[in-house]
Amino acid sequence: MSITAFITESITYLIDTIGYSGIFILMTLESALIPIPSEIIMPFSGFLVYMGKMNLFLAISAGALGNLLGSIIAYWLGLKFGRGLIIRYGKCFLVDSHHLKMVEDFFEKHGEIAIFIGRLLPAIRTIISFPAGVSKMRLGTFTVYTLIGSYIWNIFLVYLGIILRERWELIQSFFEIIDIIIIVCLLAFLIYIYVKYKGVNQREQGP
Repeated sequence: MSITAFITESITYLIDTIGYSGIFILMTLESALIPIPSEIIMPFSGFLVYMGKMNLFLAISAGALGNLLGSIIAYWLGLKFGRGLIIRYGKCFLVDSHHLKMVEDFFEKHGEIAIFIGRLLPAIRTIISFPAGVSKMRLGTFTVYTLIGSYIWNIFLVYLGIILRERWELIQSFFEIIDIIIIVCLLAFLIYIYVKYKGVNQREQGP
């Protein structure tokens, strides 16, 4: 059995066994920096809604509230340990205090839209809460935009599961491609920012 098949079988078994609690637990873990794909959890839940085994609103809410709890955990980890980890180990990944300041400035200016859009993007949605904590974004604002974005994401995935019915697993293959594209674009953007910042820094220091 492949890893993907094992993960899919484990997720569907847990949801089949304990229902809404299974959705809540899995989506909490997914948002707490543990790579459990919501692209399996919520479409399968949508399929169960189609089968009449789950209530639409409860399935969506279990997912969104799980996202919120997991995101707050990731936010707290960033808030308590993020700065220390970056200062201590950041140089191993070409990250220093100047980059930390850039992250803080970015979230101060664009934190609300970053959290909202981040919750709607595969791959990004799992990690966006950590830098929000590192930048000390206001928890109330973080919570509101996380919850709104999470509800929209879960409504989308559940309805895809309802529409595709027995073929709900097709969603996973599609989003795996999207994940790769987003990760590549993110890496390219980070490299661009690093090169640009390095060039500016060298010019400021002079010959």
